Amino acid sequence: MTSLPVSSRQNLLDVPPDEARRLLEAFLAARGEPTYRAGQVVDWLWRRPAADFAAMTNLSADLRGALAEAFDLPRLTRLTEQRSADGTRKFLFQLADGQAIETVAIPDGDRMTLCISSQAGCALKCAFCATGAMGFQRNLSAFEIAGQVRELLLLPDAPIKATNIVFMGMGEPLMNWPAVSTALTLLNHPEALGIGARHITISTVGVLPGIVALAARPEQFRLAISIHAPSDALRGTLMPVNVKYPLAEVIDAARRFDRRVTFEYTMLGGVNDRPEHADALAALARDCQAFVNLIPLHPGGTMGFTPTPPEGMQAFRRRVAAGGVEVAIRRSRGLDIAAACGQLRVERIGRRPPRPPQQHGHVDVA
Repeated sequence: MTSLPVSSRQNLLDVPPDEARRLLEAFLAARGEPTYRAGQVVDWLWRRPAADFAAMTNLSADLRGALAEAFDLPRLTRLTEQRSADGTRKFLFQLADGQAIETVAIPDGDRMTLCISSQAGCALKCAFCATGAMGFQRNLSAFEIAGQVRELLLLPDAPIKATNIVFMGMGEPLMNWPAVSTALTLLNHPEALGIGARHITISTVGVLPGIVALAARPEQFRLAISIHAPSDALRGTLMPVNVKYPLAEVIDAARRFDRRVTFEYTMLGGVNDRPEHADALAALARDCQAFVNLIPLHPGGTMGFTPTPPEGMQAFRRRVAAGGVEVAIRRSRGLDIAAACGQLRVERIGRRPPRPPQQHGHVDVA
C-alpha cells in the first residue's frame, strides 16, 4: 500500500472552512495583514475555486506569494475523460502518488449528480464489482474526496456544478470515515461547496460503526445500503463482508437510522432475481421502511455475471411493490462508455497499483 507524499506546507483544502480561516488569520496577523483577508482566501478555496494562489486576484501579489510559500492548494490531475451519448461524463483523476480514481457526472434535467470515490481501489471484493477485483490501495484524504467536485468546477471549457453527490464510486466510504466525515463538511458547508445535506448520499455495504457515526451527525445526510441479496447464505457468496456484518445486523442498523434508508440491489441474472428473492427483499424493506432501488448490472463491469433482462427486472419490481414497498428501477447511464465502477481505471492502467510518477506536472487529457 502506497502512502501520501509529505509536504511541509499546510493543505488548506484538507480541513473544514472554519479551521482554514483560523490558520489564515494566524498567518495574516503574524504578517501584520488585516485578518479580514482570511475570508477572501477562504472564498477562493471552494465557493469560487482558484486554480492556485496566483489566481486570487483581490489579493496583492506579495501576499499571494507569501501564501503560496506557507500553504498548499493541491490539484487532482485529469488523466482522461469519456463522454456518453446520454450526457454522462466519466473522469479518471491521478493523485499525487500516482494512484488513480474515478468520478462520474450524470446530468438529469436541472440536476447534476456526481458519483465520487472515497478510496483508491476497495478491499471488500464484492463478486460483481470491478473495483473490488483491483484490490485496496489506500484511503483518500478529505481533500481528494471533495477535490473531485472542486476539479469539475475548474474545468476550462464548461464547469460542472454538482446539485447532488453520491458516494458510489470506488471504495467503501464508511471504512474511511475520518476523511469522509471531513469531506461531508466540505461538501455541505456554506463557506465551502454548499450542497444541501439531503442531496448527499453515502452508500455502504453495511459497515455498522460507520452507520452509527453518520447517524450521530446533525445534518440530514442520506444513507443507501448495498443489499444485493436478501439472505445471509446468498449475500455471503456475493459479498464477503457479510461475514463481519450479517444481514440481520445491517437491517437493524437501518431500522435505527433516523432518516429514510435506500436499499441498493444490483440485479444478477439467475442469481438474485427470482420471485422468492423479491418476496424476501420486500420483507426486509418493510421491516425498516426502506425504499428499494433495483440496479441494472452495467454490461461493461459484469465480472462474469449476466444482467437480468429488462422484462425480468420489471416483473421483480412489480413483485416487490406488491409486498407493500416503494421500489424503482434505476435508469442505466453511460452504457456506451466505461461507466461501471472501476472499469475506466482498469482499462487505462490495469488492476495493479501504478508506479509513482517521476514528477507531478500536468498530464494531457486523452
